[in-house]
Amino acid sequence: MPDPLRSRLSPRQLGLLDAWLPGAQVVRDHSWGLTSTVVLEVAVDDRTYAVKAAAPDDHHLVHELRAHAQWLEPWTSVGAGPILRFGDESARILVTEWVPGSLVQGSGAEGETETYRQAGALLARMHGQSAVEDPGHEGRETARMLAWLDRPHGIPGDQVERVRAEVERWPDDVAVLVPTHGDWQPRNWVVDDGTVRVIDLGRADLRPAYTDWARLAVQQFVGRPDLERAFVEGYGSDPREPRAWRRQLLREAVSTAAWAHQVGDEGFEAQGLRMLVAALQHDDSTQEVS
Repeated sequence: MPDPLRSRLSPRQLGLLDAWLPGAQVVRDHSWGLTSTVVLEVAVDDRTYAVKAAAPDDHHLVHELRAHAQWLEPWTSVGAGPILRFGDESARILVTEWVPGSLVQGSGAEGETETYRQAGALLARMHGQSAVEDPGHEGRETARMLAWLDRPHGIPGDQVERVRAEVERWPDDVAVLVPTHGDWQPRNWVVDDGTVRVIDLGRADLRPAYTDWARLAVQQFVGRPDLERAFVEGYGSDPREPRAWRRQLLREAVSTAAWAHQVGDEGFEAQGLRMLVAALQHDDSTQEVS
């Protein structure tokens, strides 16, 4: 079997890794497979590390390095997040301490209220670091969503027309941005002896707080109001203002369906299409008034 270090990392990335972790041996390849990003669990002596490497044009690793530099102290200070050991933005590679625990997704912990109570509390720690007003955020996010509709996708034409018509009525409100994880859901949480911890900061950025609720709202919270209540309890409040939340649901649905279509993930695309149907039906009373 090919050595993941030699077959999937560039010569520059290999050189850096050899300098940072001489003699590193791959324990397991955790790469998702749909993107160019490589995620490896490696061991050196009795220490275990996560190695993440990406293609030169990948922006997720840049986001992750920024998160480590600016926003992770509320988690790392209590042992709840990855600690950066080495990183090189231009080479698109980083090394963190391995975060102990088993993936919450697909485990019994995914259906336990205590998991969501802890996840909500951890998210509040990250969001509470800082806040900044941005008058251009709404416009940029709307333009990004419309750009997805201009690329190849499998969204039905009548739904595209409805989205475009609704977007024309959206206000350009000033948004309050906080440090967000960007993909807050059980596939990025691990649990170790009942303690929830966080992994994968590849989508971290400044956004409205409610954006980190979007994945849970269309997945784990469906049919499980107890999980949603536990999450709100852990977080301490619910930031989902109805009109802004509706806009978020539409943006999330469009980007999910279009992105999955482009990478050939039929299951995830089907989820995105279901999300779009639900978002278009979501509480018509939240429609913007022109």
